[in-house]
Amino acid sequence: MLPPRNKTQPGASLTVLLLYALVVCISDVLPSRDQTVHKLADRKLCADEECSHPISMGRARADYTAPDCRFINIHQGQIVYVYGKLKGRGRNFWHGSVQGGYFGEQASVLGFFPMSVVEVTQRLATDLIELPTVDWDFRC
Repeated sequence: MLPPRNKTQPGASLTVLLLYALVVCISDVLPSRDQTVHKLADRKLCADEECSHPISMGRARADYTAPDCRFINIHQGQIVYVYGKLKGRGRNFWHGSVQGGYFGEQASVLGFFPMSVVEVTQRLATDLIELPTVDWDFRC
């Protein structure tokens, strides 16, 4: 007669524990949807108090891949609408949206992108107001 088998391998619980720790660590580092991450800037320029009217529109000069959920992916040639421009330490980033168009059925999504990616083709607002950024500006 054989001795009863242990249903778990000796290292299985350690492996599960290590995987759990890895997931917890990664989830604390990588921002996900509906999570506030650090502010890119303390001030912004907008056309109105709610930053709901576009400042300008332009065409993407190059592809841009978003590094995290605060940013948007842009494909070269897409039309980009700019709703805000960060000031101070984040002055190289604009806030806006891209339209799907011939790049598929991509919904219009708001997010940040480097200003160098977009060539402004039309100015839609001339008088910009300076506003403080809030945590909501950087929520995913």
